Amino acid sequence: MKIKFLTRLTLLLLIGVSLTNCTDPYKMQTDTFEDALVVEATITDVLQKQTVKLSRTYRFEDFGPVTEENADVSIIDSDGNQYDFIEQNNVYTSVNEFKAVPGKQYQLTIITSDGKKYTSTQEILPTASPIQDVVANVETVNNVRGVEIRAKSYDPSGNSQYYRFEYEETYKVIAPKWVSVEAKLSGPNPMQPIITMQPRTTEARVCYSTDKSTEILLVNTNEGPEDRVDFPVRFLSRQNYSISHRYSILVRQYVQNAHAYNYYKALKRMSGSGNILSPNQPGFLNGNIKSVNNPTEKVIGYFDVSTVSTKRIFFNYTDLFPGEPLPAYKVSCNEQVLNYCFSSDPACKGTSILSYLNTNTMAMYLFDEAPIYTMVPEACADCTSFSSNVIPPFWE
Repeated sequence: MKIKFLTRLTLLLLIGVSLTNCTDPYKMQTDTFEDALVVEATITDVLQKQTVKLSRTYRFEDFGPVTEENADVSIIDSDGNQYDFIEQNNVYTSVNEFKAVPGKQYQLTIITSDGKKYTSTQEILPTASPIQDVVANVETVNNVRGVEIRAKSYDPSGNSQYYRFEYEETYKVIAPKWVSVEAKLSGPNPMQPIITMQPRTTEARVCYSTDKSTEILLVNTNEGPEDRVDFPVRFLSRQNYSISHRYSILVRQYVQNAHAYNYYKALKRMSGSGNILSPNQPGFLNGNIKSVNNPTEKVIGYFDVSTVSTKRIFFNYTDLFPGEPLPAYKVSCNEQVLNYCFSSDPACKGTSILSYLNTNTMAMYLFDEAPIYTMVPEACADCTSFSSNVIPPFWE
């Protein structure tokens, strides 16, 4: 779960917002504000450099959370082993690789730059229950036909029970109006430059985009007859352009203890409880991290120790929807026919063409009848305008 979501949501639970009933546009501003430390920390049973994210709550009118800098962060286990963290790229990363192991207790300690100390409760690793399969099937959900992706696992011991899911989806993007050349401006007159079409030097037709889940996805098998998971992690409409060609999803399954599950369940309920701008705020959500210096100080977040397993699958659109038309592209690719000339004639669009090219808002698509050019939105001709042309290392 993204820390921006956590800080924004919890801020809404801490502050009151002044609203009016006027129909005129209203610029929202924070009426009252309570500064609080926000902690996002999950360590797992995977041997790796573990991470902890620290930030502060922020006002509506601010652009986003501010990272808590220059803090001393460490985790100590019940054997006395201490794992120190260093600040790197707005995230605190453990100096050495380590993993949570069964039977040990782990406690998070944070000392901020102003000397305030925070500690978590001691947490132990839950029972592991590896994810067994991830499947994608064509289904109709709420009268929408699309692809439903389900995660499956089973713990015959019945000890896992509490699960949280995250996913990362990566998909192939093909620019529908790509051409092998691109427009370049040159010549002695910068106000009326010469347009030449030159071969592209970088890949701009095929790209790969990656999106991460932001919703809190939880399963409690304690409510069923056995500890078996068959959970719909993701549903994509057949009209979703991300499945137009080749799509991959990495599903990550965490096994949590009951306290962590209930914390995330309450957080999910608050985030989806109607109008979060309502004057009736549901209140502060206590986690397992407290201030040592001031027990009444509010601290946001949870220190989670979880077992984790992952599974990735791929599928092509044609595998699931053979013979069916592709979904519409990310943006509308309407063509504009423009005359590259400069005069008082309204038909002359030289200034507009130069503006489009200099701001990378539109690209040349047809150019054989110059000075008459056909232009399309940049994203339709160059996928790197919103995506990456680097093939992911896991891509098959």
